Amino acid sequence: MYNEIVLQVIHKGAKNMPTISFRMSEEEAKQLHEYVKMNHLNLSQFVRESILDRIEDDLKMDEDRILHALKKSKEEHAYDHTDVWNMLEV
Repeated sequence: MYNEIVLQVIHKGAKNMPTISFRMSEEEAKQLHEYVKMNHLNLSQFVRESILDRIEDDLKMDEDRILHALKKSKEEHAYDHTDVWNMLEV
């Protein structure tokens, strides 16, 4: 079935950090635990960095799309209403 993984204990010392929990299958949980153990990683740090990397990648893609659209808009020809009327032979 599903296994709930709790990533961070809250109220530890001066650091009140929120806890994130999520459900995953037993197989996924086993794979995750084996991966972090094999690579001598801290589970909480690994998941946190993975999430933040994903957010950073998504924001970078959004920035790239905006810059591409801006570049493309500068390359496009702008028509005023008289140009359009002439093209339509109005």
